[in-house]
Amino acid sequence: MKYKQWLLEWLENYVKPVSKHKTYVRYNEIVTQHITTQLGNYELKSLTPLVLQHYTMRLLKDGNLKTGAGLAVNTVNGIVTVLKNSLRSAYVVGEIKEHLDDKIKRPRATQRQITSFTVSEQKKIEREVLSSPKPRMFGVVLCLYTGLRIGELLALEWTDIDFQKCTVTVSKSMHDGQDSNGVNTRIIDLPKTETSKRVIPFPKQLLPHLRALKKSSTTKYVVSSTKGIGVFVRAYQRSFELLLKRLNIPHKGFHALRHTFATRAIECGMDVKTLSEILGHKNANVTLNKYVHSFMEHKKEMMNRLGKMLI
Repeated sequence: MKYKQWLLEWLENYVKPVSKHKTYVRYNEIVTQHITTQLGNYELKSLTPLVLQHYTMRLLKDGNLKTGAGLAVNTVNGIVTVLKNSLRSAYVVGEIKEHLDDKIKRPRATQRQITSFTVSEQKKIEREVLSSPKPRMFGVVLCLYTGLRIGELLALEWTDIDFQKCTVTVSKSMHDGQDSNGVNTRIIDLPKTETSKRVIPFPKQLLPHLRALKKSSTTKYVVSSTKGIGVFVRAYQRSFELLLKRLNIPHKGFHALRHTFATRAIECGMDVKTLSEILGHKNANVTLNKYVHSFMEHKKEMMNRLGKMLI
């Protein structure tokens, strides 16, 4: 069996039934755009660790299909994940006689730098949003005070908000996709991970704004368009980009709102376990590793305060 035939078999019968739709779509894109074109005509049994490693290194050198330049390390690692998973399944069902997945060496990924807004930038954003004639932009402020991911925010329904307890329940996520006819659509799916299902408390100061927003809302979604329908991820990201441009704030991705929430929480003295649960991380170590610099700065500040007591 050729590798491209196995990849189709694997996607339809081993990935699609057990994975989130978003994962299946992403894997299918990787297979179609990258793997099949380079390795698809190999017989499964003729794939060797050397062939697979050479392919991985070529991706780093000239794997970009548009420019011919090398792909980013994190992108290559995403392709390697598909290689490993597909070959592991091939071994399990007896299509190949040896483990190949553990013989592919991943390029070392660099830690992504955490970017967040300064306090003054955050205040400018909040003032602009709260005075905006576009109610849907309130989602930006909600993210600043809950740490929601954009997909979680855009899937949020009014029934997910408890106005009495001041909490938000995260049980689903949204991403852009296409239906069976190739038409762009909003796809509601499970959250990123099991620990992403969580209940987040929010400051009571948000209550008046949320109540006013609900009163004027004509849809079940907290963030909706002027037509009373849900908003696409890319459209909301674009609105945020334009907001920053109007305020002359250097561009940062929408995810920076989540990082800003975490940074402010640390500055206010929130412990790592509580923050980890609010963010929906797998464990506190993930949170600590991601925001190690912020935690260290907070510790220094606490020690400086302690030191003043000795003078």
